[in-house]
Amino acid sequence: MAEISVASTKMLVMAGTSNPALAEEIAAAVGQPLCRVTIRRFADGELFVKIDENVRGQDVFIIQSTNPPAENIMELLLLIDAAKRASAARVTAVIPYYGYARQDRKDQPRVAISAKVVANLIVAAGADRVLSMDFHQHQLQGFFDLPVDHLYAAPVMVQHFRQKNMHQPVIVAPDVGGAKMARGFAKRLDGSLAIIDKRRPSANIAEVVNVVGEVEDRDCLIVDDMIDTAGTMSQGIQALKRLGARNVYAAATHPLLSGPAIDRLQAAPATEIAVTNTIAIPEDRKFDRLKVLSIAPLFSQAISNTHSDQSISSLFE
Repeated sequence: MAEISVASTKMLVMAGTSNPALAEEIAAAVGQPLCRVTIRRFADGELFVKIDENVRGQDVFIIQSTNPPAENIMELLLLIDAAKRASAARVTAVIPYYGYARQDRKDQPRVAISAKVVANLIVAAGADRVLSMDFHQHQLQGFFDLPVDHLYAAPVMVQHFRQKNMHQPVIVAPDVGGAKMARGFAKRLDGSLAIIDKRRPSANIAEVVNVVGEVEDRDCLIVDDMIDTAGTMSQGIQALKRLGARNVYAAATHPLLSGPAIDRLQAAPATEIAVTNTIAIPEDRKFDRLKVLSIAPLFSQAISNTHSDQSISSLFE
């Protein structure tokens, strides 16, 4: 699909209902009010979507995370379709959290590659670009037949933890697959690297077998892309404390916080658990040691750069 230059057109920012607080914050940082949209349900539960302002010839950005329920995905698809049918010049799907990203390969017989199915839906609905953050696997960018800009929460996290003045910091990868992310944090925080040797007997169940690296009498930071049921994170925190770590911090971009996650994190001996606001966290699932960092400034700058045809990668240099 050919790239469209719309730098001379007006920008329009709208949002679904998955994370209205983040959408408002991004829109305010961009300097644009959120476009008025109507999203309601018929008696049988079907979604009705209508854009209440003129979008003809405009550069439209639709903010919507696609975490469960699946209606969040439907909202995004219908908003994209409505904008395209209203003759928008370009439609960018801004997806702070891309749901179904973990189902990115056929690792057993007769399973769907759900991450690809969702990408196909977004392309078929008519999106021209996708702007997202911390995919579970970077190769997901190749699932889309359109340009994808992939943001990282690392700059926000690094800035936060630099202020902690950590003692001999050790950045801990929760598994071998997370070593690259942890190495990036270690470089920016002038820390060393450790890796948790983990096995997963079944989905959402993790067992810590060993920790590779020196953690005794040091401040440790476990970094991951998401916290779902918090089994990996809570067991990692406990293992590091058993091995003599001074303070254990945890950081993850996407706070799914499913099922027993809150109970597990509250019981874990962590000094602080930092997450971002890519997913809205209900007030009754927040607790004292959970620190929510805003990624709105990153997204607002990325949206502005996209609109004015400037580099996105320059945000991370």
